[in-house]
Amino acid sequence: MLRAGSIGLLGLGMHQSSLLRALGETEGIRPKAKSVIYIFLSGGLSQIDTFDMKPEASEEIRGEFKPIPTRTPGLHICEHLPMLAQRSNLWGLCRSVTHGSNGHSQGHHMMLTGRSELPLGFNASKPNPSDWPSIAALANKSIAPRTNLPSTIILPEKIVHRTGRTLPGQFAGMLGDHQEPFFVETSPYNATSYGAYPEYLFHHAKGKVDEPIKFRSPDLSLPQGLSLDRLRDRLALSRHISAQQEHLEKTAAGRNMDRYGEMAVSLLADPETRRAFDVRGADSKLKEKYGRNAFGWSLLMARQLVEAGVSLVQVNLGNNEAWDTHQAAFPNLKNFLLPPTDRAVSALLDDLKDHGMLEDTLVVVASEFGRTPKITTLAGVQLPGRDHWGAVQTVMFAGGGVAGGAVVGSTDPTGGYPASDPQRPEDFAATIYHALGIPSHSIWNDMSGRPHHIYHGQPISELFT
Repeated sequence: MLRAGSIGLLGLGMHQSSLLRALGETEGIRPKAKSVIYIFLSGGLSQIDTFDMKPEASEEIRGEFKPIPTRTPGLHICEHLPMLAQRSNLWGLCRSVTHGSNGHSQGHHMMLTGRSELPLGFNASKPNPSDWPSIAALANKSIAPRTNLPSTIILPEKIVHRTGRTLPGQFAGMLGDHQEPFFVETSPYNATSYGAYPEYLFHHAKGKVDEPIKFRSPDLSLPQGLSLDRLRDRLALSRHISAQQEHLEKTAAGRNMDRYGEMAVSLLADPETRRAFDVRGADSKLKEKYGRNAFGWSLLMARQLVEAGVSLVQVNLGNNEAWDTHQAAFPNLKNFLLPPTDRAVSALLDDLKDHGMLEDTLVVVASEFGRTPKITTLAGVQLPGRDHWGAVQTVMFAGGGVAGGAVVGSTDPTGGYPASDPQRPEDFAATIYHALGIPSHSIWNDMSGRPHHIYHGQPISELFT
């Protein structure tokens, strides 16, 4: 632990040098929302098959699903989202989020950083230190922690494709690795885990049906025989060793090692903090309401973390780009993706409301892009799907002052392009920053000391009451 910097005893899949990063000055901010839960559907959610249906379009456009009415007069969504339809008084939609790329890596970078322009030297195959910092990293820098927990947490895993490619845009990039968000890996990457496992066995999964990948809460306990006093002794020794290493003293990570160590100890020492990460110990009826799968458990943990004081929780739902519905789109959405999402997001909204937290928590559901209006069938496959489509996607917003049933923007008759009120990733990100109370004049400095604006767009004000 001392020499290699491993913090594996916490079970958080982190390194000591990146544990609980420094968060920057707060400038006396009074947030409008205490927290944001950013639900990211990796792979690309089809707008036409969910929240922007086109029942009057031709069959090759409208697809197999039928619209159903919501609680909001005149607002219809997919028949396979009945629970969300019943709760339209709690959420609103932006149907006109647009950017210029159909590539997964590019789209991830754009929607996770809030920047349409790709950085110099962008690499679609791996993250680079020259990438723009993620929304999560900038929130982490800009907002001081309210408790002994970090301001930003990402779960249940990093976004990694089943080929092993780690998607860019998730990390601190030009901010420097001392500002990395805090990743809690409850289901580390495995090529056999896919979608809302283990309750929903996705057709791409390569494991045995009777051996599902298990979702686990991080182990915030000490190894047998290691007391808190002994851990503090080890951390004190680590600080002494660090003091002898001049290069560590010259880095932000080195300067903040004491703080990280103390925060790590507090995670272990505080029962309330440990409970925030414990999904297994939650009420059985509540777990059933969320759904006994990776989608439900992740959102339940997110609710517990914002209740414990975390400002931004990013929840990656759909590992291995599960929402990339090129083939068998309609059975995959109907049987494996929409039901657990409908259930888990509805349970999250109810749970936040029951705890009196919905008005103080902005919930956002987005992807890296939408899907093509026209249904296509790939060579060698039997069932059709839709291709990548950066030109437009629908993003859901709930809580945090969002007007129930609000709809911002519209698309053309085929659902392919914005017809009114187009919104860019910059506006999407500004909506999150504004909800968290980050001032519009805020800046961040890259590793060379150059200043950059946090805001590059305007909040989507029409969504809010």
